[in-house]
Amino acid sequence: MIKDILKESDARMQTAIVSLEEDLSGIRTGRANPSLVERLPVDYFGAPTPLLQLASISVPEPRCLLIRPFDPTTVKTIEKAILSSDLGLTPNNDGKSIRLNLPPLTEDRRRDLVKLVNNRLEEARIAIRNIRRDQLSDLREFEKEKMISKDDLERGEEELQKVTDRFIETIRKTGLTKEQEIMEV
Repeated sequence: MIKDILKESDARMQTAIVSLEEDLSGIRTGRANPSLVERLPVDYFGAPTPLLQLASISVPEPRCLLIRPFDPTTVKTIEKAILSSDLGLTPNNDGKSIRLNLPPLTEDRRRDLVKLVNNRLEEARIAIRNIRRDQLSDLREFEKEKMISKDDLERGEEELQKVTDRFIETIRKTGLTKEQEIMEV
């Protein structure tokens, strides 16, 4: 029973880490990365569709993204979505494709991005702690219902704390890596 709770905790915490990594991939660093715009919602025939489903995205140069729509009629719609997003980029449209030139980040913008990363890291830590809290309450409930002993409860709590600590450390390392990417000139 305790092993099941630990497995479930591990799976849920892993999901939180994956979500954090996806979230951080959308935060701009000094170099061009297709993940900046992959999930950008584009109004395609009235339905918000991720840009990745509408176009191929490549990096021809370190500070440039090239977006080639599968359907050339969507170029204007994609351009509109990029302009209305919070990316702060101006698309260059040649009728068949869109180029996004990424200007170098200023020191202030880098610091703002680091703050944003730290906020996302804190949200992930909170998610991990909430999972731990839920699982601890399940363990205590099992002990109340005499499904496990007091010793089993204590061992389960210790194991759950070890799993939590491991994921919190993963979050810390992920954050440091992203911070270094952002501050790299």
